[in-house]
Parts: sequence; C-alpha cells; structure tokens
Amino acid sequence: MVAFEEIIRQIEQSVRSLVFNDPPRSLFEPVTYTLSLGGKRIRPALTLMAYNIYKEDIASAMDVALGLEVFHNFTLLHDDLMDEADVRRGKPTVHKAWNANTAILSGDAMLIASYRLMAKADKEHLKPVLDLFTQTALGICGGQQYDMEFETRNDVSEEEYIEMIRLKTAVLLACALKMGAILADASEEDAEHLYQFGIAIGLAFQLQDDLLDVYGDPKTFGKNIGGDILCDKKTFLLINAFKRSDAGQKEVLERWMGTSANPQEKIAAVTRIYDQLQLKRLSEEKIEAYFAEAMSHLEALKVEKRKLEVLKEVSHLLMNRKS
Repeated sequence: MVAFEEIIRQIEQSVRSLVFNDPPRSLFEPVTYTLSLGGKRIRPALTLMAYNIYKEDIASAMDVALGLEVFHNFTLLHDDLMDEADVRRGKPTVHKAWNANTAILSGDAMLIASYRLMAKADKEHLKPVLDLFTQTALGICGGQQYDMEFETRNDVSEEEYIEMIRLKTAVLLACALKMGAILADASEEDAEHLYQFGIAIGLAFQLQDDLLDVYGDPKTFGKNIGGDILCDKKTFLLINAFKRSDAGQKEVLERWMGTSANPQEKIAAVTRIYDQLQLKRLSEEKIEAYFAEAMSHLEALKVEKRKLEVLKEVSHLLMNRKS
C-alpha cells in the first residue's frame, strides 16, 4: 500500500505539472493561480487510496483524481464570488485579484477542464466515471442552492441542514472514493460501501467544521472564531439552539439575528446559549455517530483488513484536526 504522504506528494507534483496552454492566457492565469493556493488535496487522495485498496498502479487513476481536484477548486472559486469573500488560503480571491467577470469565466473554464481530465479514463470505465461525476456536480449545485436559500429562512430543520451539507460537502468525498473503486474494478457492493463511507465521513467532517468555528482555537483553526454566528449561518448548532431554547433564550437569539453590531458581544451571547443547552456535546455525539457509521462501511469491504489502514489513518486525521 502506498503511504498517505507519498500519495499527497504525487498529487502535488501532478497538480504543478498541469498546463493550461489554450489561449487566451488571461482566461487561464486565474485557474493556475487558484490551483497554486494549495489545500489538503483530500479528494484526489481519497480516489487514489480507494484505488490502491484493489490495485497498485495509482498513476492510472491520477487524471481522474486531478479532475476532482480541479472541480473542487472551481466550486471554491465560485463560492468565494457568491459569498463576496476577500481571502482564500491567505491570498486574495480571484474576483478580488482580478474581477467578478473573470472569476465567473475562469471558473467555467475550470469546470470544463475537470471534464477533460475525467474523459482520460479508459473506455471501459469512461461512462460510469462521467455518470457519477455529472450526478455529483449537479448534487453540489443543489447543495449550494439550499445553502443560499437558508440564508433568508429562520425555519430550517436539522434534517434539511443535514441534506444540504450532504450535497454540498459529502457527495464529492463519496464520489472521490467510488471513482477509485470503479477504476480499480472493485465489486459494485464494495464501491457502494466506499460511497456510503464517504457520505458519513463527509457529514462528520462538516459538523466538526461547524463546531470548530465556535469552539476551535483561532491560532490553529486558520480563521477567526465565530464567523458563522456573525453571519447568522444556519448550522447544526444554531438550528438546535432555536429548537431547544426556552422563551428567554429564544428572545436573546432573535434579538441578535440580522445584526452585525458589536460582533464580539454577539458571539459571546450566542455561544453562552450554546453552552447552556450543551450543544457542543450534542454536536460531538452526532459527529461520533457518523464516524462510527463510516467505519462500519469500511469494515464491510471484502478486502484484507491491512489494506484499509491508510484510509483509516486519514479518517482519524480528518476527525482529530484542529483546523
């Protein structure tokens, strides 16, 4: 089995070797810029790790893995534009470094480039690869739409929120894993277990991200704590705060919704209610349940258990992160 560190090294090397020579250069400079900003490269790594469970020649799956990484960065580019975010990974976002129109068009070019990389799959696997990728891409668009709609709604349920993060975050992780299984000729049963493993670990990952935004250490989290609270983001924590609060607590929450005045006071007031309702522990229990579900799908794979060690290692790294 190829070690996780070696997989990441090969992915980074391959990302750096991607060349976008099509004219005009001004269309592709933001693409190269976006990919150069780095990131954890988790999605392509998951594809290669899933492939490596069944076959050794991970280079055979690299183009498809890179296609997922280009696509993921495309979604971030357009998300930043929609959110009017100024910074991504410590650098100006594309619409700030260039302009909004460039961000739209260069993002579109990234989407097309991701399909071009996917199309390098061999003929035997091309249709299932493209079918899964297209289904995933449409799902992510649906998740983003839900996320935008939730901004203007105060009645979002926990079930709706879970479905939104399933589409926006988890399906791409699941797709990455199943892609590796498809390319390696795994059984349909194993491919589905890897997909469901990705869904569960993706939900756990996003719920942990919500938790870190409130309770993380800003020195290691990489951004200021309380950003979701300031934006009135409908997270698992806020939804359950409204659901479980008494009249007095609800009145406090409603008073702070829609205002950005006194940001530190708002963060402190809302966090105080989270503490009173023990929502940190509730979130941790939900995260632990999804993680256990993910591990059960991994254990169900019909392969030697030693071949699951790298995926298990990465799963624990993801869930024990502080940033």
